Amino acid sequence: MLVDSIPLWLVETNAWIVAPAGPGGECVLVDAPPDPAAILARLAHHQLRVVAILATHGHVDHVGGIPTVVRDPSHGGAGEAIPVHLHDGDRHMILHPVQTGGALGQALGESGLDVRPPELIHGLDDGQRVSGASMTFTALHTPGHTKGSTCFLLEVEGEAPVLFSGDHLFRGAIGRTDLPGGSMAELMASMEDKILPLPDHVRVYPGHGAVTTIGRERLRNPFLARFRERLSP
Repeated sequence: MLVDSIPLWLVETNAWIVAPAGPGGECVLVDAPPDPAAILARLAHHQLRVVAILATHGHVDHVGGIPTVVRDPSHGGAGEAIPVHLHDGDRHMILHPVQTGGALGQALGESGLDVRPPELIHGLDDGQRVSGASMTFTALHTPGHTKGSTCFLLEVEGEAPVLFSGDHLFRGAIGRTDLPGGSMAELMASMEDKILPLPDHVRVYPGHGAVTTIGRERLRNPFLARFRERLSP
């Protein structure tokens, strides 16, 4: 399985390309920062065609490149529209990215990129299974960074399970909660209920920064110390 990341745009947001059989054929894209030319170039390098896009949340740096990708002739522009999966709690952000994106939204508006909403936007429920490129992802609704923040768990036979955590969990950190829709209480409740019960060996592919594992973060992440203390004798 190919999992390739590209840190892009102003805050080095990770776009994740996931292809079950490696280069060639179909893939799923997890998040698309407002640097679609780089995403399309990497897809062309791997000779891959996007058949679904999963958005971990609606912030501009994660969805701003989606309109260009879905309309590119190599992918959705030449035939059936590419479905975009995003929790309804963040739908307003992808519909109005410039108006809802603050300073980053202003930067997007000044970039000249296509900001029209994608044709197909499918909402997500907690626990919903989303399929694409012969893979099935499980959506874990994890509000806290935004109301619609969602992590995606991918389990493929013969491969270690992986979690695309967006801006919920990072290597040594957690997502910020001081933006509209953010809540530290909700983020920590989501962490306790949805993320920390996952096995230690689950690899975590975050929206920013380096890859980690659930076990490493459970043990070393300073923001999760309260959960370790509860388990202490």
